[in-house]
Amino acid sequence: MLAFSCIAGNISAQELFVFSEPASNMPAKSMGLRLSNWMMDESATAHVNYHLIPEVMVGVNNRLMLHAEGFFSNREKGLSAEGIGVYAKYRFYSRDDVYRHFRMAAFARASTNNGDIHQEEIVTNGHNTGYQLGMIGTQLLHKLALSGTVYFEQAYNNYKGNDLPKNMADKAINYSFSAGRLLLPKKYKGYNQVNMNLMVELMGQTQLQNGKQYVDIAPSLQFIFKSQTRVDIAFRKQLYSNMVRSAPNGLLLRVEHLLFNVI
Repeated sequence: MLAFSCIAGNISAQELFVFSEPASNMPAKSMGLRLSNWMMDESATAHVNYHLIPEVMVGVNNRLMLHAEGFFSNREKGLSAEGIGVYAKYRFYSRDDVYRHFRMAAFARASTNNGDIHQEEIVTNGHNTGYQLGMIGTQLLHKLALSGTVYFEQAYNNYKGNDLPKNMADKAINYSFSAGRLLLPKKYKGYNQVNMNLMVELMGQTQLQNGKQYVDIAPSLQFIFKSQTRVDIAFRKQLYSNMVRSAPNGLLLRVEHLLFNVI
């Protein structure tokens, strides 16, 4: 997730990417409430694949951040619950200068899911039971932020008898590169100014057993109100794939609100 805002009294920008986490954390002792709405076009039908992911985030301290999330989708009749996930990120390196910083973090995610396995793509954030282990490096250069992520992903059988087919890979390496720039305000005057950020992210997966892969691109606009409420509007588009993906293209609309000093 990429963008920049003057959060928690820091005049320099803070990166907040849309499709990937930055190496920076939310402010210590704060809580975030996030609602992600995915509206993706089914490849084989005219059906819109809708996924809803509510999320609670906690800034334990300036190094550790925890998330808990739920997974809902319309693949069954109506909107049904499919699983839960937890995420932890630990920032272990930081080099801060005037109007710039470089940070590195390690992260882990574990998820459960009871939905049917209908694609070769591995997604433990909403589709597959499994886990992720990875690293993030983020460079902020005044109004420009660059970030790279790489992680290992392991999928297991889903619950309710929705087993992973034996001919599908269950291990993958995922990667992303994110870049974005603060467009507004041109000159910082105070918290009441709306921040607008433009970004683009490249994301890919390579499966270890069979070498199948995909690469996506996702341009995004992000708005931050009073350094506390954030709205993301993004479009994800497949550039290349030789694996089965049920709904690779579509829109993401996310709303997030940050509560300071509540822990």
